[in-house]
Amino acid sequence: MRNFDFTPMHRATVGFDQITDLLGRVMSNDVAQPAYPPYNIEKTSEEGYRISLAVAGFADEDLSIEVRENALIVSAKKADEAETSYLHRGIATRAFERRFQLADHVKVTGAVNVNGILQIELMREVPEALRPRQIAISKAPKSGMKAVTKAAKAA
Repeated sequence: MRNFDFTPMHRATVGFDQITDLLGRVMSNDVAQPAYPPYNIEKTSEEGYRISLAVAGFADEDLSIEVRENALIVSAKKADEAETSYLHRGIATRAFERRFQLADHVKVTGAVNVNGILQIELMREVPEALRPRQIAISKAPKSGMKAVTKAAKAA
């Protein structure tokens, strides 16, 4: 796979460091993403999302959900069990840490563990100041346009 250098983007943009860092992480192949535990990402509404992770064998106290610097970190560590002798062990309860990069203004609104599926609810809450708004165009009298033009020429 090719390695891309995003340094020229830093020279031509202001405030987009997170995007170029994210592209760099995605394009790098030196960090393999773990396949455990399996998960789904669903769109539940126009602004709502749900991440579902298969966490069979883990109790609520074994799981940890943390949001840090636009990253959702889900981890689990099974409490030490008494020595158990298995004839077959097919349910994996090994420790894991799964990271999800969150977009700006995406907030975690709740989590529930039902029947071995951990469901994390997310909601995009764009502040009112950042939402698109319509600007009304008013009609100025003809004499008003001359005053605006004169003011623009004076500036």
